[in-house]
Amino acid sequence: MLFSQQQQQWLRQRFFVLGSLVLGSLFFLVVREGTLDRLHLICPIKDRLSNADTSRQIPLHTLQHKQALGLKLHRRNSTREQLRTHRLIKQLPRAIIIGVRKGGTRALLEMLSLHPAVVKASQEVHFFDNDKNYDRGVDWYLKKMPLSFLHQITIEKSPAYFITEEVPERIFKMNSSIKLLLIVREPTTRTVSDYTQVLEGKEHKNKTYNKFEELVIDTSTCEVNTKYKAVRTSIYTKYLEHWLKFFPIEQFHIVDGDRLITDPLPELKLVEQFLNLPSRISQYNLYFNATRGFFCLRFNFMFSKCLAGSKGRIHPDVNPSIQEKLQRFFHPFNQKFYQITGRTFNWP
Repeated sequence: MLFSQQQQQWLRQRFFVLGSLVLGSLFFLVVREGTLDRLHLICPIKDRLSNADTSRQIPLHTLQHKQALGLKLHRRNSTREQLRTHRLIKQLPRAIIIGVRKGGTRALLEMLSLHPAVVKASQEVHFFDNDKNYDRGVDWYLKKMPLSFLHQITIEKSPAYFITEEVPERIFKMNSSIKLLLIVREPTTRTVSDYTQVLEGKEHKNKTYNKFEELVIDTSTCEVNTKYKAVRTSIYTKYLEHWLKFFPIEQFHIVDGDRLITDPLPELKLVEQFLNLPSRISQYNLYFNATRGFFCLRFNFMFSKCLAGSKGRIHPDVNPSIQEKLQRFFHPFNQKFYQITGRTFNWP
């Protein structure tokens, strides 16, 4: 079949376009294969598959930051050994939030995870306060930690650590230089919050529970009932003095749990300094949610989160005379706590 000159020109143009597309595709595949080979040194595919759901454990902003850093190292012709230091690994905690229950431990952990150099253990591990878990050994504990990069700090929180007698010595044996975070609230408020959580659990199971006043007051003496666990936990010096048998006060940082609720950024800045971290958390990362009544977290323009709905429970009304009695009871313990820690709070 003979083609006119115009048709032949049209066919040549089409072949040229198709040829360009084929060559472009081949070039893309070659470049892509080379890029994958380079990235393989940073985050091997088989490693990613062998560790379950790493994307869920490492914050998006951290992965983006470290990937960019890895590619930058390649452009600088870094050695293979340098690249290995930017692989995901599991590390024992270098800081632990040891308590206190209902002091704001979950809020503190989540807020600290805003920092690109902090990786959190999502669940309470209960390694040091649970004999069965502790007998499984440090290797078991390590497996419970999230994946992280070598430069990052892994942090876990288990509020029961603070009040469990065996814990300080066990942590000391693992790492005598570990940093310890203790978040506290005004003791009477913390006691009511503790009661409220237990009450809610009982109600969900259709069980009855004593009124707050009946639990915190010993009916035989009309004094504060120190046998009630919620009251004992709020006597912070009782437990801190035991911890100080193993760790110097310089390894503790006391966080104001009440201030973390109303004005979190200053408290987070103090924790950054204590952990020797560069200042990264800013007001951009924290926004007040009027519906929830407390601050939520903004990791980047795509991802933000609020604490679980169980946080910020409404406390029951407490008889003012009982509240005042509790405040008077806790006052001398609070004064001693200020003296030991060097931090004063506006507690009654």
